[in-house]
Amino acid sequence: MYALFDDAGKFHAGRLMSETDSSVQVELDSGKRVKVKVANVMLRFDKPAPAELMAQAQAQAAEIDLGLAWEFAPEGEFSFTDLAREYYDASAGPDKQAAALLRLFDAPHYFRRLGRGLFKKAPEETVKAALLGIERKKAVAAQIDAWATELARGDCPAPVREQLYRILFKPDKNAPEYKAVVEAAKRAQRAPLDLLKQAGAIDSAYQFHWRRFLFEQFPKGHAFPAELAAPEVKEALPLAPVQAFSVDDSATTEIDDALSVTGIGQGTVILGIHIAAPGLAITPDSALDKVARERLSTVYMPGWKITMLPDAVVQAYTLVEGRDCPAISLYVTLDEATLQVRGTETRIERVPVAANLRHDQLDEVVTEASLTGEAVAEYPFAAELAFCFRLARHLKAAREVVRGKPELFNRPDYNFRLERDDDETEPSGHERVTIGTRRRGAPLDLIVAEGMILANSHWGGWLAEHGVPGIYRSQSSMLPGVKVRMGTKPAPHAGMGVAQYAWSTSPLRRYVDLVNQWQIIACARHGRTAALVAPFRPKDAALFSVISAFDAAYSAYNGFQQGIERYWTLRWLEQNAVAELDAAVMKDGLVRAETLPLVFRLPGTESLPRGSLVRARINGMDLLTLDLHATLAARLDLAAPLAAAEDEGAEDEIEASGPLTIAIELDDVPSVTEPAAGPA
Repeated sequence: MYALFDDAGKFHAGRLMSETDSSVQVELDSGKRVKVKVANVMLRFDKPAPAELMAQAQAQAAEIDLGLAWEFAPEGEFSFTDLAREYYDASAGPDKQAAALLRLFDAPHYFRRLGRGLFKKAPEETVKAALLGIERKKAVAAQIDAWATELARGDCPAPVREQLYRILFKPDKNAPEYKAVVEAAKRAQRAPLDLLKQAGAIDSAYQFHWRRFLFEQFPKGHAFPAELAAPEVKEALPLAPVQAFSVDDSATTEIDDALSVTGIGQGTVILGIHIAAPGLAITPDSALDKVARERLSTVYMPGWKITMLPDAVVQAYTLVEGRDCPAISLYVTLDEATLQVRGTETRIERVPVAANLRHDQLDEVVTEASLTGEAVAEYPFAAELAFCFRLARHLKAAREVVRGKPELFNRPDYNFRLERDDDETEPSGHERVTIGTRRRGAPLDLIVAEGMILANSHWGGWLAEHGVPGIYRSQSSMLPGVKVRMGTKPAPHAGMGVAQYAWSTSPLRRYVDLVNQWQIIACARHGRTAALVAPFRPKDAALFSVISAFDAAYSAYNGFQQGIERYWTLRWLEQNAVAELDAAVMKDGLVRAETLPLVFRLPGTESLPRGSLVRARINGMDLLTLDLHATLAARLDLAAPLAAAEDEGAEDEIEASGPLTIAIELDDVPSVTEPAAGPA
């Protein structure tokens, strides 16, 4: 005697070995014996053999017309044996009964399962809807197959092109466009990105990087709502008795900070650090605040930027020359001879901005020699800048004592300029690029940097004195791997050598600074009772939310900026037909170009000492993956070229070093390798 039984929706047949009131023991063809509940035994039979029965049943089940079976099926509850007798004949044997069971079980859109081999006809409306759904699935499957065929032969269907970034970076794995790419990649045995590139889905490497960034960070677009306007500062502010000046690049429109110096030659000098004050007009939870909080920072890139605030709003509060601008000012009273701090004061006021100095126009004349009197040069605010430079060096030296080692500026800053006629439109990626250098820590930079560090450190401590929380940046030590963290309580910043540090000096382009400005305004207005009225209270969950969101956004924005600068660096190499690059060895086969902001992998340098100078021969580049392919041509510090055999061997070890990553997951498809090193 044999038995056919149900095992969690799968049907098996075997020899019936023994039986009790509640269970039976069945031996399968494999020799394995299983214990089965009596309720799960669907059919008992004496012939044919179990394997033969299952083969006959599966073949006959495929031939059963479901529509006809549904019509013949009894009304109400019925068993599979009932259907077998209705569909075939009254003498339907075990093979036909088993066939009916398999067919019924595999057609839930026609028959509802009631358990124990019992079923019930589905309503006609349900059957029609299910059949319509099946037809739709068939049509989608056919469409997926057609798209996959097109992709595999090198053509990209329009729907796949439209979903390109979602497919690659935030895929909906149920979407037919994604499934088509998966299927095509499997057929072609190629990486998805390579497949789509060859199929013409990506016609511009620059647009690929740019649109990908917008897709991930600005899915609703980066245009501002048309109705946003800059509210006026309603309170009457006193006019500061100073003539302030700012120092920025010529392309800067968000002028957050300016300086003033009064009392030179009188023994006591007052340094004014003046910060644009959008926080006097923009209030928490207002429409502008919601926009700024969503963006969190201005995004910078060569030739373009996405500002945190609308341009009209920026222009309302920026410290532009010729205007009396609302500002939060920190006045530091200093002994002119010793530079010892005698007092500080924070004021809310209007500041006359006399000039917007541009360092790209003044770097050649505002030098250490001119600032210290060793050389003669004429430029605006010469005496004030000389005092600021003297103070900046004093402040830097004091910070370096706390740091335990000096701040070194061994590498230059790089500036990217795109040659184009219209600066008001987004770059296309085809512009000619110029890469210039500027000495890091130049006098004007040092003056501004030390002034802002002084303000951010002082205001961070000032908030704490008033019991008002702020957003701080801290670093517990300068040991390798110890990162800068953000929090709501003051803590030392070892890397900067200050007791606390709260970003407060760029409220037009960083949301954290705007938040801290609201807290500083509360302290300036209310003094020791500020904690009762400040927008954010101690342990405020909103502050932690801002920190979390800002960290993520700022990291993504910086990553994009570095990646797009790498793109333009590779374009510069391409446009200038550069064949070789001199570089310094870093580690693990990575080298840094001597005259460009570029880190790349150079096979053959893995065993060289760090700092070794080498010459790399450029073999090619990929602007889509941002890879630079190069081989080692010579050891410059040994003044001897490599042997030919060694040079040839290095050509086989080229590895990607660009920052591109792909989110798509295909089990049996070549993957896009995540790089070992990103851009410089």
